[in-house]
Amino acid sequence: MRHLDNPQYIPGVCNIGPAEIAVRRKVGWIGAASTVFLGAMFVYSDIGGIWLLLLFFSSVISAVGFIQGIMHFCAAFGLRSVFNFGSEVGRTDTVTQAEFRAQDRKKAWQILAYSVLVGLSVTLTTYLVK
Repeated sequence: MRHLDNPQYIPGVCNIGPAEIAVRRKVGWIGAASTVFLGAMFVYSDIGGIWLLLLFFSSVISAVGFIQGIMHFCAAFGLRSVFNFGSEVGRTDTVTQAEFRAQDRKKAWQILAYSVLVGLSVTLTTYLVK
């Protein structure tokens, strides 16, 4: 099993190291704070309708951040066939093997699907509570 003490690229499993994971967690918290604020605003005001899309997008952003941090896998990197375990955020290396790229794309789409499901759940729950 992998440890953050010795992170390494594992196709379809792990494509980011500690620096990138920290960024994903930060995005998750920012998205969560926005989601709580927007959710409260929608529940306790007359705002609704199309504006609930803001809640959907903020909850998807939060879910994407947290899921990527937990899974040690960046969906965007997986779709772009790159990885990063360095201390410099955003600097990437290329995945060269076709089989590895396919595994990474599959994992990336799973993360995005889970995140959309979270966004739909949060938005629907908020709509029903209102």
